[in-house]
Amino acid sequence: MAKNFASQLVKTLEKQGVKRIFGLVGDSLNPIVDEVRQSSIEWIHVRNEEAAAFAAGAESLVTGDLAVCAASCGPGNTHLIQGLYDSHRNGAKLLAIASHIPSVQIGSQFFQETHPEQIFQECSGYCEMVNSAAQGPKVLHHAIQSTLAGNGVSVLVIPGDVSSQPIEEEGFIDSVYSKGHPVLYPDAEEAARLAKAINDAKTVTLFCGEGVKNSREKVLELAEKIKSPIGHAFGGKMHIQYDNPFDVGMSGLLGYGAAREAMYDADLLILLGTDFPYTDFLPTGNVAQVDIDGSHIGRRTTIDYPVVGDVGAVIDTILPHIEEKTDRSFLDKQLRNHARALNHVVDAYTKKAGKSKPIHPEYVADTIDRLAAEDAIFTIDTGMCNVWGARYITPNGKRQEIGSFRHGTMANALPQALGAQAADRDRQVISFSGDGGLGMLMGELLTAKLHDLPVNIVVFNNSSLGMVKLEMMVAGLPEHETDHEHVNFAKIAEAIGIKAIRIEDPADVESGIKEALAYDGPVLVDVVTDPNALSLPPNITWEMMMGFSRSATRTVFEGGVGRMVDLARANLRNIGGAGVIEMNKF
Repeated sequence: MAKNFASQLVKTLEKQGVKRIFGLVGDSLNPIVDEVRQSSIEWIHVRNEEAAAFAAGAESLVTGDLAVCAASCGPGNTHLIQGLYDSHRNGAKLLAIASHIPSVQIGSQFFQETHPEQIFQECSGYCEMVNSAAQGPKVLHHAIQSTLAGNGVSVLVIPGDVSSQPIEEEGFIDSVYSKGHPVLYPDAEEAARLAKAINDAKTVTLFCGEGVKNSREKVLELAEKIKSPIGHAFGGKMHIQYDNPFDVGMSGLLGYGAAREAMYDADLLILLGTDFPYTDFLPTGNVAQVDIDGSHIGRRTTIDYPVVGDVGAVIDTILPHIEEKTDRSFLDKQLRNHARALNHVVDAYTKKAGKSKPIHPEYVADTIDRLAAEDAIFTIDTGMCNVWGARYITPNGKRQEIGSFRHGTMANALPQALGAQAADRDRQVISFSGDGGLGMLMGELLTAKLHDLPVNIVVFNNSSLGMVKLEMMVAGLPEHETDHEHVNFAKIAEAIGIKAIRIEDPADVESGIKEALAYDGPVLVDVVTDPNALSLPPNITWEMMMGFSRSATRTVFEGGVGRMVDLARANLRNIGGAGVIEMNKF
């Protein structure tokens, strides 16, 4: 029998299969840490609680299971917030234990006092304070069930003295939690309106997000029946792009190919499982949207045909009522446009990139993609690393890509890599770290070393905040304070006992990456890259052009596309003779 609430908490987590807790020990958290010491749960000692939340969120995204992070009172809590925002918006099943000052001192402006139950409201689906050991089991149950049900992060606020209070009953520790994934079928009237809209439209384009993850084959079946191009947001890339004969690329700030053109030129655009936030890249006429969360419908653009439901269930419902289209000229046109767009940019980053100095970051990303394992996990820093991840990591149904794609914070890649690696030490984990992001949470290199986590940390070291520089240039502003002192991250890594590889010559890129991926242990690859290798979306507005013309900085307008051009060229073979003629132009 558990002797106090801290003991019951840890026993409950053990029963739910929790293998580790990411956090920093201290103060009001100590009673819980002492119970962890006596349990089967591993304590992963991070250097900043922010990293604990990032790491635990990534662990949950990799495993699909409950993950846990913890922080002590006051500043320990407030450090959590960045990682909790990210994990909440990424849909991680995460329990955050936020210890608190002694309950008798709450409201007295006590040392380190905050109000965590208020602070974490916006970055959690459930956030409550445990006021007594008697109440604790109920609140713990509700917190775990809420996050397992898909409501985002749960925060359990526990005053230090409450953790040590004895308990009298243990009923809630025996609860069986619901972890199922119910299928939500659409309203019949909404489904019928969508089916009619598809039948009435001569041309249709599908635009896919994260919500197509479990419905890939059904989306392809629908596209085949209505001869639709398929574009995607970054969230849908890993699920829908590979082996896709209808692929026309990605839209948005990181986009490439013909996705935007296909979306605007179609009679009907259908948004499938995406809450794509960039309204400038979305048409406003004759748009349908399918989403499991009804609150997402219509908050990005005008929607004429709303359907609430699982993407797969909606397609199952409407497909028998869809008339097969025989004219694929619109699809073929967009496939040609896509292949032409990719071919236009690919040569500049493949033919001579292995000899160009400074090193093209596109060449580094492309090399990593070629050499990485078929089931590698990639974690991607916000900024230009997002561009290289979006354009160069080739999906195949086995790989996974994790980043701060909805929260957009810096410094996420390294701690997320630690969480992913802790979940599976035998799986290859590669971090695309920007020098700005790594510098922000560089202390987590110590975490990798302490726990001997065999992460591959690739630093795109351009001594610049590249994305901020791009933002300034697009706005027509002279870039200011985006460049900083050159840092040799390899020497820093070596100083703390991590294997390090410094690459300054493009001729050493492939051998250096191979050496890192073959090493059994944490390794940092410090690649000195071109700070002027920036990337713009494929559809440039006049305002963007004017901004660049007012800026006196040399810029690369397209950032390459890696092996995606191979898929685009292969898809032209589906067109027939015209496709062969078109391919001969490449």
